[in-house]
Amino acid sequence: MSYDFTAVRAAMQRYVDQDLLAGVSYAVLEGRATVDEACIGWADKEREVALRPDHVFRAFSNTKLATSSAVLLLHEEGKFDLEDPVELYLPQLRKLRVLKREAQSIDDTEPAKGPITIRHLMTHTSGLSYGLFDPGTLLFDAYNERKVRNADTPLSDMIERLAELPLRFHPGTAWEYSVATDVLGRLVEVVSGQKFDAFLKARIFDRLGMKDTAFTLPESEHHRLVAYYSGADLLDPMKPGLTRLEASPYPGANLKPFARLSGGGGLVSTLPDMVALVRSLLPDGETLLKPQTIRRAMTNQLPAGMNIRFTNWGEMHGKGHGLAGSVTLAPSDFDPGATVGEFQWGGVAGTHWWISPGDGLSCVVMAQRAMAFWHPFYFELKKLVRQATRRQK
Repeated sequence: MSYDFTAVRAAMQRYVDQDLLAGVSYAVLEGRATVDEACIGWADKEREVALRPDHVFRAFSNTKLATSSAVLLLHEEGKFDLEDPVELYLPQLRKLRVLKREAQSIDDTEPAKGPITIRHLMTHTSGLSYGLFDPGTLLFDAYNERKVRNADTPLSDMIERLAELPLRFHPGTAWEYSVATDVLGRLVEVVSGQKFDAFLKARIFDRLGMKDTAFTLPESEHHRLVAYYSGADLLDPMKPGLTRLEASPYPGANLKPFARLSGGGGLVSTLPDMVALVRSLLPDGETLLKPQTIRRAMTNQLPAGMNIRFTNWGEMHGKGHGLAGSVTLAPSDFDPGATVGEFQWGGVAGTHWWISPGDGLSCVVMAQRAMAFWHPFYFELKKLVRQATRRQK
């Protein structure tokens, strides 16, 4: 069946025309079939390079879908159980301590009541933090002072630094977005005996034909990396104005090899490659993981009453978390276009994906604006995609 996505394209063009986005690419799938695909705006606004399907985007936290899939591949092989304490494989993470609720210093701690399990890492309930979203807190300062996210050091160094720092809360008792998925990248290395990038390439990217997804772009392909921009006002995502960012997230990122292979946010990818990854998790065809594994990944793993939360937005009622992304448990004003059971995540630059078992729709969206995760453009796109498909069913 053919659908009319004119309204979707017009809305995305409006965001470009209003200087809210430089460009945006998206693909909509019904079942495993692509029913619409578009590249709107610029890969490089200043040089007027029109966006094409082969342009490369900073995936940022879209990387987490690949990392979680790698962990689940090893789980399917019986390498570990999701309830295993991660200290069985990363012994540095045993005997951890937790920051006391009213702590005045980073050393004001108590023993953790239990270990971090692999499931805790996959659901961001480990007690780890990120050092990104909560400036002014003890853990934010500690993570940055001790360079937990240091691109010049390997994943093994990150584990050593985390072992010296307390957790935000006792494992399993709360939700906080964190470096947990980077810890999972190191778990993959230890369990598989391969470097993380080699495992991803051999077991996922080559198998799915994801030829442009990597931690580092070859020099001959640097021209395909889209320019990166920040908005005019972090607190007002709809204020027009874009500023080009030349060295973000750090100088040379993705253009030359760095020691840190970040499973939480280090990949670059293209729209077709991300579509291939999402399609590999859809029924009625060959899948990367076993169907029962995919169902578990797309099922809420959080205890009853626990929702995901971010510092800027607070608790997001109706949003749980599976083994690789959020799960919509109930409709909400925050994400009005989402359906119950929808599985989704995205990256800080405005790259997103969603899989909706309820209506058989999936989507991949690629943008290049800093702090555009769950930006208004994404919610409008989702709403208009559903309107276009509903009208003709």
